[in-house]
Amino acid sequence: MIDLLTTRYTYVLFAALLVVGLYIVIASSNLVKKVIGLNIFQTAIFLFFVSAAYIEGGASPVIHGEGGPYASPLPQVIVLTAIVVGVALTAVALALVVRIYSEYGTLDEQTLREVRADE
Repeated sequence: MIDLLTTRYTYVLFAALLVVGLYIVIASSNLVKKVIGLNIFQTAIFLFFVSAAYIEGGASPVIHGEGGPYASPLPQVIVLTAIVVGVALTAVALALVVRIYSEYGTLDEQTLREVRADE
């Protein structure tokens, strides 16, 4: 068990980030904290993709003439695209949070539900 944790530590880190991000999204009532939790969750998914694509001793598929296993660049391309999309979604989410705060004066989810129910 210890050997598995020391050799596959990125998967342990992935699981820890996933649980922390999910907990923040579920347990927090503050909208900014929810956005931060989503970013942590998203980072865990990125780590999982990169860790799963890693090949011990893998060579770049661009270099010809080298033998051995080749690492696929596709997961890195997908993660790079997801990072760009994630940054854009974070910017939109934070802009919405700023707009909600200026309109209602609070970022607490329960208070917002009460205010919306009174309207």
